[in-house]
Amino acid sequence: MPQFVRRVQSPLAFIPTAYNPWLMRAVHWLLPVLLRVRIRPWLPVGIQRIEVAYVDRLVDLYAQFETGQARFLMAVRHVEVDDPLSGLYLCSRAVARDAKRRGIALQQPVHTHFIYERGMTIWAGKSIGWLLSRIGGTPIRRGRKPDWVGLKAARKLMVEGTMPMVVAPEGATNGHSERLGPLEPGVAQMGFWCAEDLQRSQRIESVWIVPIGIQYRYVQPNWDRLAKLLSQLETQSGLSTVQLAPTPDKDCYRRILRLGAHLIETMERFYSRCYHQKFEQLEQPEQPEQDEAGNSVEAIATESEKDLTDEVCSERLLRLLDRSLQVAEQFFTVSSQGTLVDRCRRLEEASWNYIYREDLPDLATLSPLERGLADWAAEEASLRELHMRIVEGFVAVDGRYIKEKPSFERCAETTLLMSDMLARLGGDKLPGRPRLGQRWIKMTVQPPIAVTPRLADYQQNRRAGRAAVATLTEEIRQALEETIER
Repeated sequence: MPQFVRRVQSPLAFIPTAYNPWLMRAVHWLLPVLLRVRIRPWLPVGIQRIEVAYVDRLVDLYAQFETGQARFLMAVRHVEVDDPLSGLYLCSRAVARDAKRRGIALQQPVHTHFIYERGMTIWAGKSIGWLLSRIGGTPIRRGRKPDWVGLKAARKLMVEGTMPMVVAPEGATNGHSERLGPLEPGVAQMGFWCAEDLQRSQRIESVWIVPIGIQYRYVQPNWDRLAKLLSQLETQSGLSTVQLAPTPDKDCYRRILRLGAHLIETMERFYSRCYHQKFEQLEQPEQPEQDEAGNSVEAIATESEKDLTDEVCSERLLRLLDRSLQVAEQFFTVSSQGTLVDRCRRLEEASWNYIYREDLPDLATLSPLERGLADWAAEEASLRELHMRIVEGFVAVDGRYIKEKPSFERCAETTLLMSDMLARLGGDKLPGRPRLGQRWIKMTVQPPIAVTPRLADYQQNRRAGRAAVATLTEEIRQALEETIER
């Protein structure tokens, strides 16, 4: 959720951790209010309850951590911007209560260090940096490869911190409770670094990584409210509103397909007309697919919906995202190699290098000409970055997500992603997410994965090290996949 920048900015300084347990106690005390009340437009919340499965696994590790037997890192899914509130509940309520029930005395308040993305202070405000540093956070610039300042601070906290660490292996929100985004290797790498540093210091603690799933559910599906939001989006996108089916659930499902096809087609025309991108016609499969009831999809779909009911939808969307990134990559002259996530991170860093200028002296000393040129470059970079932000919101989307299960949750998630995109294209600096009803959260603590026994393999040579990191990342991915109830 970036803010459009019209003026060159000072460099993004590193924000050191300054943990304050008394402030943390206050945040824990306010948590019930924070879970229910929207305190920022971009923070929808409205969370009625949180359920935690297998919290005893965390309690046992906390006890070992405090007795000097273990260090551990929680690899937590990152679905929505509300996730940190779930993490606060996990520590301050679920872990604390289970420990008390079992007679295990834990350091109070029960909390963690955590890594947050340095860009949060850009769109959420500078005050958020002050708060995050005092509740245990340490920042990292995810696009800077590598961000040695941020990595060094996080690595030190892993070994010397008085609390365990939390990292989101997906790197950013993907908006899908029932679909895991691509994982970055940083969590596994940090686990090996910690084990290596402990070994070097001749310390006996074992190192663990704990995968933790988060899944959102609506307490009561509100198809009418979703239909109203769809009507608003149809009006915004220039698509006339029509009644497509007699029942609200199928009506919403088909309208989402129709709106999605319209948005893809509109964006293809935009990139073709304004950025000279080519979009070849994709062939439709010969055999029509069927829905869950066995009906032919083509028999019920309109012409525009057909493109979103088979593989063509995913191909068109991926092609559109690729072309969008290419427009920004050509401007910044950065590589198009790697996954969509890798490309987004490179573009983010390239854009920030134009906006948050580390190569300039004190901005106040610039001449009017120099300042004007720097502002010009920053504004253009901010515009080009918007291409990447649109892609970032749709990295985990494909045409089958709601088709394979047109539940209220999946329909709502897809609609909200389209709402975010239209708001950003409309110039909204901080899109406020519509609230479609009260929600509840299921958190699942998976069995801890031991890192220390793998250290010898990791240390053999560089190639073996990369393979060990990849293997561990895959195990984390599988563990997180198992927490998703579809």
